Amino acid sequence: MSRISKILNLGNKNITAIAIVVASVAAAGSIALAAQDRSTLKVPNGLAFSEFKGYENWETVAVSQTETSLKVISANPAMIKAYRSGVPGNGKKFPEGSKVVKIEWLSKKNTESPYAVMVPDTLKSVSFIEKNSKRFPKTNGWAFAQFMNDPATDTLTPTGDGAECGYACHTAVAAKDYIFTAYPKR
Repeated sequence: MSRISKILNLGNKNITAIAIVVASVAAAGSIALAAQDRSTLKVPNGLAFSEFKGYENWETVAVSQTETSLKVISANPAMIKAYRSGVPGNGKKFPEGSKVVKIEWLSKKNTESPYAVMVPDTLKSVSFIEKNSKRFPKTNGWAFAQFMNDPATDTLTPTGDGAECGYACHTAVAAKDYIFTAYPKR
């Protein structure tokens, strides 16, 4: 028995148990430290991830699917209220402060389901849109940001430069106030 064990009146079994606990706490701490702090992410000259705090709790607008991925499109309360009042189909525009998040995953088959069901697999990207006409006058008030996920490191990286990234694609739906996703009947 070591001198410290004798002083603390610990047996070898207790020292081993303490060592395991300390090692486990240290390992958990290093995992927590290694997790990416998304609040620091920002598209150069554009939107910051921190501007969309709480997006995980926004209501769903709709879902969409491509050949390889699944997406959920959610909006903040201001935009959901506008959708429910008929925007943009009623000819009105979304209000200032409207925000959208699109979370995209690669898809995979659910092996437990008795019928064909595709479910989210690896996170592919997180994209944001915000309406603020004073801040983004060049793009009819809309700003866009996309953060691609690296599955090997589970970290997001901003893509593009400036709030305009994404605007060119969205001009195809200018008549719908630059938003592709409709609010389907519930």
